[in-house]
Amino acid sequence: MENSNLHSPEYLEIALPQFCKAMSKLPLPAQAKLAGLWSHYSAEQIRRMVETFQQLITYKVISNEFNSRNLVNDDDAVVASTKCLKIVYYANVLGGDLDMEHNEDEDEEPIPESSELTLQELLGEERRNKKGPRVDPLETELGIRTNDCRKPLISFEEFVNEPLNEVLEMDKDYTFFKVETENKFSFMTCPFILNAVTKNLGLYYDNRIRMYSERRITVLYSLVQGQQLNPYLRLKVRRDHIIDDALVRLEMIAMENPADLKKQLYVEFEGEQGVDEGGVSKEFFQLVVEEIFNPDIGMFRYDEHTKMFWFNPSSYENEGQYTLIGIVLGLAIYNNCILDVHFPMVVYRKLMGKKGTFRDLAVANPVLHQSLKELMEYEGSVEEDMMITFQISHTDLFGNPLMHDLRENGDKIPVTNENRKEFVAQYAEYMLNKSVEKQFKAFRRGFHMVTNESPLKYLFRPEEIELLICGSRNLDFLALEETTEYDGGYNRDSRIIKEFWETLHSFGEEQKRFFLQFTTGTDRAPVGGLGKLKMIIAKNGPDTDRLPTSHTCFNVLLLPEYSCREKLKERLLKAITYAKGFGML
Repeated sequence: MENSNLHSPEYLEIALPQFCKAMSKLPLPAQAKLAGLWSHYSAEQIRRMVETFQQLITYKVISNEFNSRNLVNDDDAVVASTKCLKIVYYANVLGGDLDMEHNEDEDEEPIPESSELTLQELLGEERRNKKGPRVDPLETELGIRTNDCRKPLISFEEFVNEPLNEVLEMDKDYTFFKVETENKFSFMTCPFILNAVTKNLGLYYDNRIRMYSERRITVLYSLVQGQQLNPYLRLKVRRDHIIDDALVRLEMIAMENPADLKKQLYVEFEGEQGVDEGGVSKEFFQLVVEEIFNPDIGMFRYDEHTKMFWFNPSSYENEGQYTLIGIVLGLAIYNNCILDVHFPMVVYRKLMGKKGTFRDLAVANPVLHQSLKELMEYEGSVEEDMMITFQISHTDLFGNPLMHDLRENGDKIPVTNENRKEFVAQYAEYMLNKSVEKQFKAFRRGFHMVTNESPLKYLFRPEEIELLICGSRNLDFLALEETTEYDGGYNRDSRIIKEFWETLHSFGEEQKRFFLQFTTGTDRAPVGGLGKLKMIIAKNGPDTDRLPTSHTCFNVLLLPEYSCREKLKERLLKAITYAKGFGML
C-alpha cells in the first residue's frame, strides 16, 4: 500500500485485484503482523487504504450484474479485497483507544444444555456451536476483540459497503457461513462490511432455522416417547396478571429445559381471540416491559436527567427475577420484536463482556461524571480544599443514605492529588459493576440462555445490539409512505390515500407514535428505519362510522373509504388513541 500508483484509477481493474489476491493468501501470522504494522499509521492513512479497497469492491459490484445465479460471493476480486479490508479493520482497532483490562467475569455456572441432547445426537442434529460462539481467527491471533476498542482510528461505519449490501443474497451467504466450506466465502465472516439491516437479516435466518430445528426435535421426541409435546414456546397470560403468569412460566421452562426458550414464541391473552402471528407477541413484550420497569416495583431506578433506567442495587427482588428479565430481552431479539427499554450504552457493553469504566458514566450518570471530571482537573490541593475520603455514600430504594468504603477503612484515607485517579476509577467500578454485580450477572445469564448459540456477539457491536432491541428512534414517515403498499381497491393515487398521508404528516410526534403502535404493535422503527416496515393499507368498505382497524401481525391498516378528510382524521385519532387488546373482526 506504500505504492501510490495503486490508488490511481488505471490500476483499479488489473493490478489492484492481483495485489489483493496475493495479500489475502498470506498466512494468519503474517496478516497479524501486517495489521500490527498498519496500526501505527495515522487515521488519514488508514482511511486512504479503506477507500482504496472499498473503491475496488464498489467498482466490481456496479460493473457486474450480481443476483441469485451470479453471486457476489464468487467474485475473486471482491472476496480478496474484503479479506484485505479485514486486515485494515483490525489495524484500525489496534491503533485506536483500547481497553483490554476491564472484562466481565464469565458466568460461574454454564448455561444448562437441553435434556434433548442425546436424542439430537442420535438423529444427527447435534447442537450447533456447542463450543461457544464463533471467533474470528485473526482476532484470536492478535489477542484483541472489536469491543476492546473504545474509539477506533476512523469510524467503523467507513468500513460498510452499501452497494455490496444491496446485491448480497443473504440466504445464500448465511448458508456458506454455517457450512464453513473453503471454496465458498461468506461475507458474514467479515461483519464490519455489512450494515445493521443485512446483519439483522442474517441473524433472522439463524433464529428461524434454530426454531425449526427445535420444532423438528420436539415432533421426533413425541414419536419416540409417545407423548404430546408442544413445538412452540407457548405462553398463556392474563392481561391483568401478565408478570405473574409470564415470569412464573418462563422460570419453570428455564429450570426444566432451557432449550424450549429457543422455540418460536406463541402468546395468548386469556379471554381474547387474537391469533399470534407476531402482533400479540409485540403487545406482550410491551406490557411486560411497562410492568418490569415500573419504578414502584423497584427493580430498576429511573434517572429523570438521562431518561434511562439502571439496576437498583438495593432491590428486594431475588436474582431469579433479573434472570427472567434477561430472558425477556433475549426472547425479543430471538423473535424479532422491538422493546421500549431505555438502558445506557454501558449495559450493552457489559452484555458483550466489557465492564463499565469512568468514561461510561458520561452517559449512565452525567452529573457524577462531571463531578469526578472536575476532581481530576482540579489544580489546587484536593486533600485540603475538598476534604473527601475513599468512603462514598449513595441512597437505597427509600432514599436512605448508605456508606461504602472503596478501600479498607476508606473513611480514614483522604483523596489527594496523587491518588485521585485511583479514587475515580474505583468509584466508577463500584457504581457500574460491584454495586449491581448480583443483579447484572443474573440478568446476563437470562439473556445468554436464549442467545448463547446465536452469532449475535460475532456480528454486532454494542450500539447495534441496542438498535436490535430498541429499534430506531428516528421516525421518517416520508420513507414509510414511499414503501407502503395498497390492497382492496386502493392505490397511491386514491383520494382517501392522499388525504390519509396528509393527515398523518400533520400529526404531532406523540400521535405518530400512537399510529405506529396501533398499526404495527410498537412505536419504534425497525432496524433500517420505517422504510423497511412494509406496511399495507387495505380498503375496508365504503364510508361508515366504524373506526379503522389493524392486523398488527402483518402491519396491515384496514381503512374504510371515509367521505371527507375531517371524518378520516376524527376516526383515525379515536382509533389510535383508545386502541388496546385483541379481538376477531
